[in-house]
Amino acid sequence: MRLTVFWQRMAEHFGPGYSDTFARDHVMADLGGRTVHEALDAGWDAKEVWQVVCAVMDVPREKR
Repeated sequence: MRLTVFWQRMAEHFGPGYSDTFARDHVMADLGGRTVHEALDAGWDAKEVWQVVCAVMDVPREKR
């Protein structure tokens, strides 16, 4: 998954304003105790990060 697609999906689910705040502030155990930004900066694949976000935040299947 390209980062542009990842950020588009984040904005569609969380809203354009909140998606970056969520990605910057929400620490997830499934990302090794990292935020979305930290996981991506550490080299995690965007698709893996999106799957974690979906699981943790109960994103509906049709949006995954």
